[in-house]
Amino acid sequence: MSRREHRVTAPEDRIPLRQKSAYATGMFVNNLQAAALPAMVVILNLGLGMNPVLVGLIAAIPRIFDAVSDPMVGYISDNTRTRWGRRRPFILVGAVLAGLVFALMWQLPDGRSESFYFWVFLGASIIFFLAYTLYATPFVAFGYEMTSDYHERTRLHAFANTAGQLVWLGVPWFYLIMANENLFRDTVHGARTLAIAVGVAVAVLGVVPAIFCRERNVPPAAVGDRQGVLAHTLEFLKGIVITFNCKPFLKICAATFLVFNGFQLGFSFSLYVMIYYLFGGSDSRAGELNGWFGMLTAGFTLLVIPFTAWLATRLGKRRTFFFTISISLAGYALKWIGYNPDHPYWLLFAAPFVAFGTGSLFTLMGSMIADVCDYDELETGQRREGVFGAIYWWMVKIGMSLAGLLTGIMLTVSGFDVALETQPEKTLFLLRVFDVGVPLLTSALAIAIMLTYPISEEKAYEIRAELERRRGKFGTEVSK
Repeated sequence: MSRREHRVTAPEDRIPLRQKSAYATGMFVNNLQAAALPAMVVILNLGLGMNPVLVGLIAAIPRIFDAVSDPMVGYISDNTRTRWGRRRPFILVGAVLAGLVFALMWQLPDGRSESFYFWVFLGASIIFFLAYTLYATPFVAFGYEMTSDYHERTRLHAFANTAGQLVWLGVPWFYLIMANENLFRDTVHGARTLAIAVGVAVAVLGVVPAIFCRERNVPPAAVGDRQGVLAHTLEFLKGIVITFNCKPFLKICAATFLVFNGFQLGFSFSLYVMIYYLFGGSDSRAGELNGWFGMLTAGFTLLVIPFTAWLATRLGKRRTFFFTISISLAGYALKWIGYNPDHPYWLLFAAPFVAFGTGSLFTLMGSMIADVCDYDELETGQRREGVFGAIYWWMVKIGMSLAGLLTGIMLTVSGFDVALETQPEKTLFLLRVFDVGVPLLTSALAIAIMLTYPISEEKAYEIRAELERRRGKFGTEVSK
């Protein structure tokens, strides 16, 4: 097969629109949980005056629990047998619990000490992330197994990520909403109210994929025998070791870690730069620009996602990754020019280019991990979408928490002081360097890592053919 010849998806490998839509609704909820907390946690510093290092610790410590809970939930959902399937019960319960906890964790009382706020919010964060794991890990695994086709996997993740990207049209406005003096007494009051709205959305919309999606039959080896606790524990640990020895998967994890969390870390400084460098301490003007930049980036991302899926069917997933991430590098460089106090809205010119990184990443990587699950089954004889999805997203969340921790440390290193209305020139310069330089470096490293990613379109179809020769095709569905 030449580079320009690509396989046509068979009708039986197509995912019905109803199920794609239900899964896309779940992706909206998944992204909302991932995006809302980082967007609102700045209130602990700017609203409650908490030390930024403590805020960083709140972001980092729950990931210690994720290191166990994420792969454990993935393993359990891989090996669960119910009349409703492997994933759907977890998605249903996880959505309700996560929405409830998120709404409650922001109902912090006034006038308490920094220590009180730190320990209460830290405990609530740990509980929230455990509930989030119960939802997200089976949900992500669900997407890997909905089709066996190389290109349909990309189309599914493009469709779902388009819906998920709608979250980013609203989240950049969260700070402006919370800081609205006409609606709330202060930003803390705004956070309390906004958290209730987010929690309700998570609980209500999060159950949609559990109700309307249908699971496919999997080989018997995917669910295993009814073993004792010790045997399951040993099998779980063995599976983790095997997963970390899967080189294509490690390359995907490393590239995602660098691209996404480089973006997150850099963007953590953007609001500070806008407030103190572009607008001389004005929260409202900075919140407005931050909202426009975020919404414009999200809007262009909505265009980038289907373009990525289209391009991947012509160039392949790896070459498409090189193309889109390279364009995002230009966007980060343009941010440096856009940070101009005389023309602050020049910053918006960078948004379309930055969108190529955020828009293409999870569309491509989600599809690639589904290919890796086939590669793994060929090597091990097991279907382990839950474990792969859990470890992948645990790596992403580790990066997000590391970004939160490093943000606090780097803010301290820069000399930032929340008590000062005007920050020193050195501080303002370092904030801009952190904002622009970090994602430039990490995205370039990600491109270098993916140069040796081995699963091409032709290789993926060869793997599928061998798997179907061994165990036949998956059935259509196991639950009603």
